[in-house]
Amino acid sequence: MSRRCHAVLVLAKDGCLRPKYEEANPPGYRKHGDTRPKSTVTFKADGFKHDPENNRVRLSKGSNLKEYWSDFLLCEYQTRPDVDLSEVNSVQNVRGVWNGDEWELHFVCKVSVETNDSAGDGVAGIDLGIKNIATVAFPDEYVLYPGNSLKQDKHYFTREEYDTEGENGPSETSMWARRKLAERETHFYHTLTDTIITECVERGVGTLAVSWPEDVRESDWGETGNKKLHTWAFDRISQYLNYKGEIRGVEVLKENEWDTSKTCSKCGDDTKSNRKHRGLYVCQSCGLVGNADCNGAENMRQKITPSPHGEDRSTGCVAQPSTYLFDRESGTFRTREQVVS
Repeated sequence: MSRRCHAVLVLAKDGCLRPKYEEANPPGYRKHGDTRPKSTVTFKADGFKHDPENNRVRLSKGSNLKEYWSDFLLCEYQTRPDVDLSEVNSVQNVRGVWNGDEWELHFVCKVSVETNDSAGDGVAGIDLGIKNIATVAFPDEYVLYPGNSLKQDKHYFTREEYDTEGENGPSETSMWARRKLAERETHFYHTLTDTIITECVERGVGTLAVSWPEDVRESDWGETGNKKLHTWAFDRISQYLNYKGEIRGVEVLKENEWDTSKTCSKCGDDTKSNRKHRGLYVCQSCGLVGNADCNGAENMRQKITPSPHGEDRSTGCVAQPSTYLFDRESGTFRTREQVVS
């Protein structure tokens, strides 16, 4: 890449990605020696023109950096031997990525892929929630995926100072914070769904039942409840699971979650008071004691593969699920012990 291209990208990187407050200290990702790219400048569909025949791409400099209306960067690139961009359906966007030593061009492409055969005969169920973003009932284990890191990000980036209005609308700081929060949420949900689908493939699970809250946003849950439901990304998670599962041989089915939170997965009793509070489920009929989200996830799994009532799991994985936390250093989900250590 030419020296002129390098200089313009540096200006864009410094102007777009640097926090507006020097003392800002947002919850960080990928710290402590991680070598992956840290800074990215993204050119969307109207900001580039791709010439795959000549391995060139024309990048717009943006109105704030242009000296005249037709000012742009012309970059030549060289791909790996196994990559031919002339064969892709379309290039969605182009990213200039600074890896610490030099700039790289990353092309985000739309391609057609062949789907795999079914990953197996196993069935799993997912209970989607707000505190525990996803709880998965695998045939042999229950796994919680809490949303602690999302909560920390939202607390930082939506503080009052980031919601201020400028003279002509939201301030630059407010827009920067909202953009960074959206990027981190996207990263979290992609990583979460990748992890779940990978676990399904490794465990031989070919069918995944996902809880679907019918008409939940049409009800009035009060000011606090409505605010939480407005930011609940159950539809986004379902969409990600669906296309990732299709590629890797996992059929994702949306199932109505009606009554799954209060129904006992062991005996079928649906007494509302069985759910004592957010995390505890105690059945008054059969005595099952377990994690409430695991009970809901098991009910989702049984919608596809009903289990005979009478199976006692109260002292097993329903009561003692595994917990996978989002690890900021690695950008992946890991066991609680691995993250804490």
